[in-house]
Amino acid sequence: MAKHHIETTVNGDAVEFLCETEETLLDVLRDTLHLTGSKEGCASGDCGACSVTLDGRLVCACLVLGCEVGGRRIETIEGMAEGEALHPLQTKFLEHAALQCGICTPGFLVASRALLERNPNPSETEIRYWLAGNLCRCTGYDKIVTAVKDAAVVMRKG
Repeated sequence: MAKHHIETTVNGDAVEFLCETEETLLDVLRDTLHLTGSKEGCASGDCGACSVTLDGRLVCACLVLGCEVGGRRIETIEGMAEGEALHPLQTKFLEHAALQCGICTPGFLVASRALLERNPNPSETEIRYWLAGNLCRCTGYDKIVTAVKDAAVVMRKG
């Protein structure tokens, strides 16, 4: 079976890769591009651990085929920090201990960034609604919601 040659943009960098028709974007990110921040939790789009943005839209990378992303813009957890400087969301997740095992954390961070890019001043209800597609079995959600609220304040000021 022939592989597909794909050219796309990941975290602002032009990349190209070969992939099989059935490979998911998550497979390509982790196994081909070695961007292992996005995690596979369920492989069915239910947990949000593999959340990325595709042309600015929040998606589960396990539900997108790698051969569908040609010419599109993908942002992953690896693209959040600027060099050594953490994104305000990453800083606030650390400050509020809004993580434990780390499997869900990249998905929550990517989803939270997508929310704050659309709405820089969300209510707690809006945050909870937006993050409803991300599941955490370790921390509970209060610390995560608080971290997002605090990051929103920092991001509005900066």
